[in-house]
Amino acid sequence: MKQVVATALALLLLLFLLPLLLVRQDGPGTAQEGAVPTGELPIDRTVVTPARSEDAAVTVRVSIGDGEVLTLPLDKYLWRVVAAEMPASFEPEALKAQTVAARTYTLAKMGRTVQNHPDADVCTDINCCQAYIEPDQAAENWGENAQVYTAKISAAVADTDGVAALYDGAPIQAVFFSSAAGRTVDAVEVWGNAVPYLSGVDSPEGEEVPNYHSTASVPVEEFKRTLLAKVPQADLSGPPSGWFGETVRNSAGGVSSVTVGGAAVTGSALRELFSLRSANFTVTADESAVTFSVTGYGHGVGMSQYGANALARQGKTYEEILKWYYTGIELGRYSPAG
Repeated sequence: MKQVVATALALLLLLFLLPLLLVRQDGPGTAQEGAVPTGELPIDRTVVTPARSEDAAVTVRVSIGDGEVLTLPLDKYLWRVVAAEMPASFEPEALKAQTVAARTYTLAKMGRTVQNHPDADVCTDINCCQAYIEPDQAAENWGENAQVYTAKISAAVADTDGVAALYDGAPIQAVFFSSAAGRTVDAVEVWGNAVPYLSGVDSPEGEEVPNYHSTASVPVEEFKRTLLAKVPQADLSGPPSGWFGETVRNSAGGVSSVTVGGAAVTGSALRELFSLRSANFTVTADESAVTFSVTGYGHGVGMSQYGANALARQGKTYEEILKWYYTGIELGRYSPAG
């Protein structure tokens, strides 16, 4: 009899407690770690779809040599250009300025037929277009810094998405170079054409630039052979110490022209003939060699990359850096379709 009563009491207790055990515990702090999400959103919350990158909507045809042409979204192409053109260790604002310059340069090229790459918008030849590197090669070059540098350049592209440097509403010829000897050069002094936004400006880089000062020594016979092939009217019959005459310098202190063997030769021509890092040089000669002492690196027109980094360290934004080097420009959006 006692066993029957105990069983009955247990059944009654179970029936009483069962509804309580089945009540869902939704109060604050009661969610169980590792619970499977239901996939439902509160009715007062709106789903936001991220806006598509403007750069990703633009397609660039890139000639990589041997007749091969890659088709890339503009943002992917810009990553490869910036990784190749500017040290990833540079300040973020300098990398952004480089990105906008590269984007602008690319937009200005699109839609134009170029003899070097008629089937592509741009190529990877730095003597024609911009430098280029694949991400895996860049990562290999960066070693242990690969993850950080990859993210820095990705941020520079994303944070300037769609931004271009414009003059009268059109993308400028956003030329750039490595480092100046205190000042950039007017385009007219280098290429003979005046461009309003490519005027000479002060540039703050200096001794922090690797190989800021360099020397190139050319054996006398090699100098004679090379120069006379280009300037046959030069008289190099006397001692080398007497070959060089008056030097005319441009507004940035570089060599506009120098008299060699009685003939005027431009600084740009000498730079090209003897692979000098810039046209800002002095020259000496003796019986064994002609020696150039050079400052800076590049043609000197437009944005100095090391100058941009120096300005970024001073607290300048990428917008301020671009307007520093490209006189009178505006920053805005531009569609290559017009």
